[in-house]
This record gives sequence, C-alpha cells and structure tokens, in this order.
Amino acid sequence: MTDKNVQQALVLIKPDGLKKSLTGNILTKLSEAKLCIVGARVLHVSEELAKEHYKQLSDKPFFGELVKYIRGGIHGEPYDRVMALVYQGENAIDKLRKIAGSTNPEEADPVSIRGAYGRITTKGVYENVVHCSSDPAEAEREIKLWFTPDEIAADIYPTKKIVLDKVEQTVWEK
Repeated sequence: MTDKNVQQALVLIKPDGLKKSLTGNILTKLSEAKLCIVGARVLHVSEELAKEHYKQLSDKPFFGELVKYIRGGIHGEPYDRVMALVYQGENAIDKLRKIAGSTNPEEADPVSIRGAYGRITTKGVYENVVHCSSDPAEAEREIKLWFTPDEIAADIYPTKKIVLDKVEQTVWEK
C-alpha cells in the first residue's frame, strides 16, 4: 500500500477474552474502527512464540507469568489459545488502540475493551483481554511473527517465493 496513512495492526484476543466468551463483543467494538480484516486465525501459542512476542519485556520480573498467560496456562483447556487478527486501514493502529484502551485495565476508559473486560491478577499480570500493535514497526514485526504471507488476504509486505524440500505438514485424512 502506498498511502502512508494506511496501516496494518495485529490484534490478539487473549485466552481470558476467549474464556469469558467475549469474542463477539470484542469484534463488534473493533468494527467501530471501520477497518478491513485481512488475516484471522485461532492458534495455540508455543512458548517460543510467546517469548518472541514479548521479547521487549524479557527483563521484567513478570515475564514468566506473561508468557504463561498468553499461552493459556492460567485459564487451561479449552482456553489455551488466542484469536489473532490483522486489521488494515487508515490510521489503523491509533483507531484500534483507542478502542482497546489503556494496557492497565484499571486506567482504561470504562467503555474501552480493556476498561470493560480487563482485570489485574493478584500476581500483577494485566489480564487485559486484547493486544494491539503499538506502532507500524512493531505491527510489522508482530504480523510476520504470527502469520505467514499465505495467511494474509492482502499484499501488505514484500514477499518472495521459495521451494522447500522435505517439509512436514499435517493434512486432512481421507
């Protein structure tokens, strides 16, 4: 996309959002931004993915709890997964972050997603229901971490074709 105001952003509906059956409510709130969803998937979060996603916080004392939280370790099955979405549109990051609210649920606007549905655990972990990319560079890093180019229904970043040999893949049984 050539328009500098058109941005992409990663949004994660975290395990607590899934456990509280808030997916519909969250998607409805996010739709107020009038953006286009160009990627969506539900997945189990590996420890490697969780650590890479939060790598900027790896020196914080709550890092281990944060990794456990995003992996669903606090909420257990069947809430050990997240819904990952890629939104695209004009000023996407600012629009989505405003709807999501402050990272700290206690400081978030009560009508925001985090203000309405978030909480802080007794261990100090922010169960803030959603994650939203903070800036364009972080959005690109996160989207490339959570999605492959084939999982995005738009050409948002440069790609290349490669041929892989002996790639193991799970397929449907006949």
